[in-house]
Amino acid sequence: MLVNFTFENWQSFRNKTTLSLVASRERQHSERIPKNTKYKIGILPVAAIYGGNASGKTKLFNALAFAKKFIVRVTQPESSIAREYFKLDNECAKKPSKFTFELLVDDIFYEFSFAVTNSHVIEEKLIKIIGNKEKILYHRTQNKKIMFPDDITLQKDQRLQFVAEGTRENQLFLTNTVDQKIEHFKKIYDWFKYTLILISPNTSFDIFGQLMQEGLTLNEKMNNTLTELDTGITRLGSENIPIENLPIPENIKTKILEELPEGDSSLYSLENRIVLTKNNGVLSAKKLVAYHKSSTGKDIIFDLEQESAGTLRMFDLLPGLFSLCDHNTSKVFVIDELDRCLHTLLTRTLLETFFASCSQKTCSQLLFTTHDALLIDQKLFRRDEIWVAERDKQGCTSLISFGEYKNIRFDKDIRKSYLQGHLGGIPKIRLLNIPGSKNKKNNK
Repeated sequence: MLVNFTFENWQSFRNKTTLSLVASRERQHSERIPKNTKYKIGILPVAAIYGGNASGKTKLFNALAFAKKFIVRVTQPESSIAREYFKLDNECAKKPSKFTFELLVDDIFYEFSFAVTNSHVIEEKLIKIIGNKEKILYHRTQNKKIMFPDDITLQKDQRLQFVAEGTRENQLFLTNTVDQKIEHFKKIYDWFKYTLILISPNTSFDIFGQLMQEGLTLNEKMNNTLTELDTGITRLGSENIPIENLPIPENIKTKILEELPEGDSSLYSLENRIVLTKNNGVLSAKKLVAYHKSSTGKDIIFDLEQESAGTLRMFDLLPGLFSLCDHNTSKVFVIDELDRCLHTLLTRTLLETFFASCSQKTCSQLLFTTHDALLIDQKLFRRDEIWVAERDKQGCTSLISFGEYKNIRFDKDIRKSYLQGHLGGIPKIRLLNIPGSKNKKNNK
């Protein structure tokens, strides 16, 4: 689970900023807060981030996306580091961008941090926290030396020392150890690669191969849920496409045949939902379709591009919802613009479904940005689960939790207070001076 994420000098975030998932002493909805008895803290299962347009909500998402990509992908020699510093202060170009993650992995706390410029990793550290004691597993300093101050086993590992000396200036030591098949820190790497799931507004659902196989759990769940959500879809199915009708160059077809394992499927066109399958050395093609009932009860096939934008958005989100509600998984989903193309009641239903699955043993979390003010409701959220991003006159973004405001009663209409500007995070808009409009004299 994600406990805290701290970063600075990234896009519109100039100053040190922390998004904390540590539960406050608030008692509301306490039954769904995972409790860690070893460390005696509660960890929030959700964080909703509000703010006006250009306030910095997506930039928070981008910070997580940059960190994940930099950690899980091997950096090529002499390539630059794609960090984006705060550009409205010239001094920030000379300063590193810093990222710190406090994680709960296999019931143990870790703190992983790194600082980078556009060309170098300035610092990198991994700390294991047991009770009140911190154990530095490794520390990479500005003089490029990687040390293992608190672990004798790591100090004596000659292969680890060799990898440390061979780690390039533009790559993380954590990434290099996993690339060199050293297992010491792999669970931290795996958290970023497999547990942290990022869904942008343009993320498309890409496991159509599973949906094309009848009887699978995912297919059944999708069919049942799409029906319950009033999409008009009665079930999903697939339709064969002659392989010769697809504009696949012969060299590409040959490469797919060589690389695709026998019996496996591969997504060919995400836009058109087409999957290629190899059986007996021959390629076949199918596309995902939706079935609707006519007035006479007959099944009518619709191509997915004929479905509404909201329905297609559900295809992007539902697999994540199923994973979040599965008690056997531990995922952290971060969704930018959760409410995009969705009716507010539909978005609320998704959240209520997730909350209904939450308990003190929950290991999954949902972080999302949104503009949907109708969701600001203490019957749905705790105050410490709602955050606002606000940009000041210098263009610098800050984050603040509603939990930081004092004397907000549990029965207070915080939606009204938010929209009136008492809690921050709303756009500061003036009426537009459009020719022919009567607004000109009313601008303040």
